Amino acid sequence: MLEIFSSFPPNLLMFLAAVLFIAGCVRGFAGFGAGMIFMPIATSVMLPSTAAASFLFIDGIVALPLVIRALRLCDWPTVLPAAIGAVICVHFGAWLLASTDVLVLRWSIFAIVTGLLLLLISGWRYNGKATWPVSLGVGAVAGVLGGISQVSGPPVVAFWLSSAREPAIVRANLIVFFALSSVGTFFAYILNGFFTLQVFHLLIMAIPVYALAIYAGSKGFSKANPNLYRKLAYVLIALAALTSMPALDPLFR
Repeated sequence: MLEIFSSFPPNLLMFLAAVLFIAGCVRGFAGFGAGMIFMPIATSVMLPSTAAASFLFIDGIVALPLVIRALRLCDWPTVLPAAIGAVICVHFGAWLLASTDVLVLRWSIFAIVTGLLLLLISGWRYNGKATWPVSLGVGAVAGVLGGISQVSGPPVVAFWLSSAREPAIVRANLIVFFALSSVGTFFAYILNGFFTLQVFHLLIMAIPVYALAIYAGSKGFSKANPNLYRKLAYVLIALAALTSMPALDPLFR
């Protein structure tokens, strides 16, 4: 067993477990946001590709119970085209992760996420019909960001929150979207060789911790005030922007 964890010192494993627990609670409550919390911290102690592949595997396995419940609530006419756009474009994001300067990618992500947050704070609402082309485009942007950093939430969160849909519908849309889009991400990461032995070593610790956290977060959502959901979504998008900003590396890394 000690050999299994040889890639990760005990103090690092405990630290990552604490981060994963917080991320899982947020994921269970909001339906998104775990990658925004885990990825910036994880990439400070391991390769970005290792962190992204680990989180994809962890979240894909543990979040399945959330997906089953969300299938009945989600708005399929908007979720399906967004998922198709993400599945197609995640390959481009994974290619960028493997071949592009990390600093350029991080500044690009910061600019996109910040722009989306400012739109939401301004009170802007998308009042048009969520047509297939619009949903496909939103999903494509999310797919590229997901392939690069596993932070694909902000585009689809901004899109669905701007429609003023009920928090339960928005949450269900996000859960199903991430489940469908992760299929494309798995294939993209396999093709790029991101699933290393170190990734599977980390899963032994991560899966039970993350599962417990998602359960706790989902219980919290069922008892929370609906107005809290939108506020938490704004905070998580802001967190994604701040933690991806290279200029703040001395604080976060």
